[in-house]
Amino acid sequence: MKIRAIAALLYIIISATTLAQGRIKISGYVRDADGNPIELVNIRVKNSLNGSMSNDKGFYALHVAAGDSLTLVYSCLGYNKAERIIPKADRDMRLNVQMNSTSLNLGDVTITAIRKQTTTMETLDANRIRLLPDPAGGSIESLVVTYAGVSSSNELSSQYSVRGGSYDENIVYVNGIEVFRPLLIRSGQQEGLSFINPELTESVNFSAGGFEARYGDKMSSVLDINYKKPKSLEGSASLSFLGASAYVGSSIGKLTQITGIRYKTNQSLLNTMDTDAEFNPTFVDLQSYITYQLTPTLDVNFLGNVSINNYKFTPFTRETSFGTTSMIKKFKVYFDGREQDKFETLFGAMVIKKRLTEQTELGLQASAFSSKEEETYDISGEYWLNDLGEENNTDDDASSALEVGTYHEHARNRLNSNIITIGHYGESKLKNNTLKWGVNVQLEKIKDRINEWEKRDSAGYSLPYTGSEVSLITNLYSNNKLESSRTSGYLQDNFKFRTKHGLFTLVAGIRGSYWSFNKEFIFSPRASIGFIPNFNQDLTFRFASGIYYQSPFYKEMRVTKQDEQSNNVVVLNDALKSQQSVHFILGGDYTFRAAERNFKISTEIYYKMMDKLNPYTVDNVKIRYYGENCANGYALGMDVKFFGEFVPGTDSWLSFSIMKAEQTIRDKVTVPMPNSQRYNVSLFFQDYFPGYKKVKLNLKGVLAGGLPITAPRKGYEDGFFRMSPYKRIDLGLSYQIAGTTEEIMQRGIMSKLKNIWIGVDVFNILNIKNVSSYYWVTDIYNQQYAVPNYLTGRQLNLRLIAEF
Repeated sequence: MKIRAIAALLYIIISATTLAQGRIKISGYVRDADGNPIELVNIRVKNSLNGSMSNDKGFYALHVAAGDSLTLVYSCLGYNKAERIIPKADRDMRLNVQMNSTSLNLGDVTITAIRKQTTTMETLDANRIRLLPDPAGGSIESLVVTYAGVSSSNELSSQYSVRGGSYDENIVYVNGIEVFRPLLIRSGQQEGLSFINPELTESVNFSAGGFEARYGDKMSSVLDINYKKPKSLEGSASLSFLGASAYVGSSIGKLTQITGIRYKTNQSLLNTMDTDAEFNPTFVDLQSYITYQLTPTLDVNFLGNVSINNYKFTPFTRETSFGTTSMIKKFKVYFDGREQDKFETLFGAMVIKKRLTEQTELGLQASAFSSKEEETYDISGEYWLNDLGEENNTDDDASSALEVGTYHEHARNRLNSNIITIGHYGESKLKNNTLKWGVNVQLEKIKDRINEWEKRDSAGYSLPYTGSEVSLITNLYSNNKLESSRTSGYLQDNFKFRTKHGLFTLVAGIRGSYWSFNKEFIFSPRASIGFIPNFNQDLTFRFASGIYYQSPFYKEMRVTKQDEQSNNVVVLNDALKSQQSVHFILGGDYTFRAAERNFKISTEIYYKMMDKLNPYTVDNVKIRYYGENCANGYALGMDVKFFGEFVPGTDSWLSFSIMKAEQTIRDKVTVPMPNSQRYNVSLFFQDYFPGYKKVKLNLKGVLAGGLPITAPRKGYEDGFFRMSPYKRIDLGLSYQIAGTTEEIMQRGIMSKLKNIWIGVDVFNILNIKNVSSYYWVTDIYNQQYAVPNYLTGRQLNLRLIAEF
C-alpha cells in the first residue's frame, strides 16, 4: 500500500510539473505496411508551424502545448497522408503510426518518391513506361531525356547528352553491373534496342553530375537500373507497328525469375524520310534475371542478355529540298547497291550476396560482355544539286545545276570485343554511418578491322582534283588489337546527423583506378552534402563536388595517320590520358501544395571545369575523336524542373535548361563543345477525360537549340555552323478496354488478365523535319555544299497491351 501511495504521489507531482510548464512530449515510430521504418516523414500539428521529422529509424519526437485536443498530420511523398487526433493532450505519450505507400500514377510511368532528394541522384519507379509515345519502341532513355540537363536530337536513337557531354561520358548500370554497347553504329537507324528492358525494370536512379564514388570513371552522368524480383506470377504482351514484346515473371519457393523478349522494327518510321528505299531492320533481344536463395542469408543472382541486330538498307532514290525561300536548292540522287550491318552481343553477370548481419552485406560479382560487329556496304549514286532560285521557280534542268557527279562508298568493317569483370563489394551500417566499398578487375580484348573508302567524281573530275592522278576523296584502314586490364576500387561513407538547424546528409568517398595500357593511375575524391532545415522542411538544399575522369576506351584512342601512299591508317595512341572534369553543383528543391495537389520545383546550378580533353566531332550518332589530349574547356549552366499534379490523379513535369559549354583546342581557338545546345525545354504531360479515366493522354515535347556542326574530316577549329533547333511533339492516347472490375474480365481466360489497353500514337504531330546530319557535296574547286539529312516525319502507331 505504501508503494502504491508513493507511486501515485510521484505521478501527481510529475503531471503537475508538466502542466505547469505547459509543454508535453509526443514521440513514436513511423513504419510502412511491412513494418519498415520510414525516414524523413513530416509530422506537424495541424494548423500550426510546430513540427518535426522522423530519422532513419522512423523515430520522431516533438513538444506541443498542453491542451484539450490536437491533430497530428503525417506526410511523406510516396505515402498516403495520415492524421491522428489526440482528444486530450495532457501528458507525454508514445504514438506509433503506420503509413501506406501510394503511387503518383502517370498511366505510363509510376513515380514513387520514398524520400526527399538530398544527393544529386534522382529516383523514379518506371512500372508502365510502355504507354509512353516513344518512336524508339519503348525505352527508359525516352523518359530520361525529359529530365533537366538531359537532351537528345535524334528520335531514332537511345543516346543522350548530359550538360554538354557526349554519350560516351554517361555510364549505365543494371543491377550494379556496368553494361556496354556496340561501337561501330553510325546512325540511329542501325541502333536497335537499348540494353535496358523497361518491362523488367523496377527502379531508375539518375544523376546528371556530382555522383558518388561507387560509380565508375565517367565525366557526365550515371544511370542506375534495378530489375524486378517478382513476388507472384505476372507478365504482359504487347504488339505495335514498331514491333512486339512479352515478359513473364514468377516466384516459386526460393527461386524468382523474370524473362523478357523484344522485337523491334522501325521500318514504318524510316519510310517517312526523304530516301525512297527498302528498309529491313530487325532487332531481337532476350533477357532474363534469376535469383535463388541458397540460405536465409545467401543469395545468387544471374542476369543474361542475347541481342541480335540486323540492319539491311537498299536505297533507290532521294530528293531533298532545302535552303531559304529566296535560295531554294534541290538535291536528287539515284542509288545503286546496298548496306547490310549485323551487331550481335552476349552479356552475362552473376552476383553472390552474403548477409553477415542485418547491418553488413558482402558480395562477389562477375560479368562478361562479348560483341561481334559487322558493317558492310557498297552504295553508289548519281546526284544533281540544283539551284531553283525563287520559291515559284520549278526549273531544275541542267541549266540550274550547281553540281553533277557520282560517288561510291565502300566498307568492310569488323570489330570483336570481349570484356570480363570480376569484383567484390560490401556495405556496413554503423549507427549514423553507412560504409560502402568495392574493388574490380576488368580484362579487355578488342580486335578491329576497318577497310572503308569513298570515291567521288564531279563532272568527269575525280575528287580531290589534282590534274595528274586519280585519288580517293577519303579512305580509312585499321588492323589493331588491344589487350589490357583495368583495376579500380572505391571507399565511401554516408553519414547523417542532426543539429538544432536541421538534418544533414554527407556522402564522401574516394575512387582510384589503374589502366595497364597507358600506365595511368587516377585518383578521384568526391563528396556531397544535403540539408533539410528545421525552419521549413519543405525545402531541401544540396551541394556536390569532386574530380571525375573519362578513362579512355578503345575508340577514343584511335588516331588517323597517313602512310607512304597517303592512305589514312588508324593507330592507337598509348600516350592518351584520361580526360578530367571538376564538378561544382549547387541545388535545391521546394515541395508545396496548391489546389489540394502536390508540386515540386528542383533547381541546380553547375560549373564543370575540364582539362586534358580529347576533342571529337559528331556525325549523327557517330563520334570521331581526335585521339589526343589537346584541349581544355568548361560547362556552365542551370537546370530547372517543375514537377507536380497538374491534373488531379496524374503527374507531369516541365524541364528547362540553359548552358554554355566551350573548349579551347591546342591553345589556338575557342569553340563550342559538340553537344552544347545552349538551351533545352522538355515536357511530359498526362491528362484523362473528366470523370472517365479509362481514356488517357500522354504528351511529350522537346525544344532544343541546334548543335554546332563542322565539315567532314575537319575539326571545329576549322570552322563550324549550328544546325536548326530540334523541335518535336509526340502524342499518345490509351484506352483501357477492360480491367479487373469489368464483368467480361471475370470469365474464362479473361479472368487471368489484369488489364487490356489499346492505344494510338502520333509521332511528330507537327510534322517538323529535324536535321540529324549533313551530306557534303564537293565541286572541283573544293567548294562544299551541306545537304541536310532529315529525320522522320509524322507517323501513326497502333499498339495493344495485355497484362496478367
